[in-house]
Amino acid sequence: MKRYSYINKVREWVKGVLPFGILCLIPLCCSCSHIADDEQLIYVKPETAKRTVLLEDFTGQKCVNCPKGTEVIEQLQEAYGDRVIAVGIHGGPLGVLGKGGLATTIGNEYYDHWKLEYQPVGLVNRHGAVNYPDWITKVKEELARESAVKMDLSATLSPTGEIQIYVEAEAINATYQGHLQVWVLEDNIVATQYMPSDWTGDWTGNINKNYVHNHVFRAAVNDTWGEDITLTTGEIHTQNLTQTVSADWNAQHLSIVAFVYNDNGVEQAIKANVTQ
Repeated sequence: MKRYSYINKVREWVKGVLPFGILCLIPLCCSCSHIADDEQLIYVKPETAKRTVLLEDFTGQKCVNCPKGTEVIEQLQEAYGDRVIAVGIHGGPLGVLGKGGLATTIGNEYYDHWKLEYQPVGLVNRHGAVNYPDWITKVKEELARESAVKMDLSATLSPTGEIQIYVEAEAINATYQGHLQVWVLEDNIVATQYMPSDWTGDWTGNINKNYVHNHVFRAAVNDTWGEDITLTTGEIHTQNLTQTVSADWNAQHLSIVAFVYNDNGVEQAIKANVTQ
């Protein structure tokens, strides 16, 4: 009798609670109703973008202190990863142009344009010339700032030996006007390099004939100073570019750097390896 009375009480409790539970489920079922096609994809404006710093290292194979600048770059990239993009621009009075050299006519043009007077010297987001011992401080300052532009980049090597480059750029809070610049870089280039007097490696005089040069500027894809660009909030600017691979480049070690800049400096930068 006691068991029967207990079962009856349970049944009465279920009868009282079940209708209430069904009522609670109704809003949940309604929330799963069909969403109109024009409401499914809604643009959400990014609030902020992390800044990636562009460090233009003006260097030369006859520059004895330039390997010390490279050491600073390695420290920065170890600490901050791909948020620091270094570009070794060979040129100036200590660059080597021609056979066995990594200097380019555009690299010389950049060196002269910025009125640089010594090497190694760097531009950190193009806020004036900075001596290599001060690169770490300047890079930290730039990393602490937010960017007004968000970017995406991909680069693929076609069977015909051309790099197909796709760039996206988007303004975050306001219209941005400036220039889009795209460069080709190459890593793992073995070439001569004058070394500091305290270098203890294998050398003849102070020249290392097997020095490995990385992030070497090879070419400007879209002209020396890039192309004009206007970015509007809510609209993604896309750009398709093509670059032929030179016979003296190693396609397996190429990468692409894209950045936007104006008179206020570099606003954002991005780098991508060339995939095959």
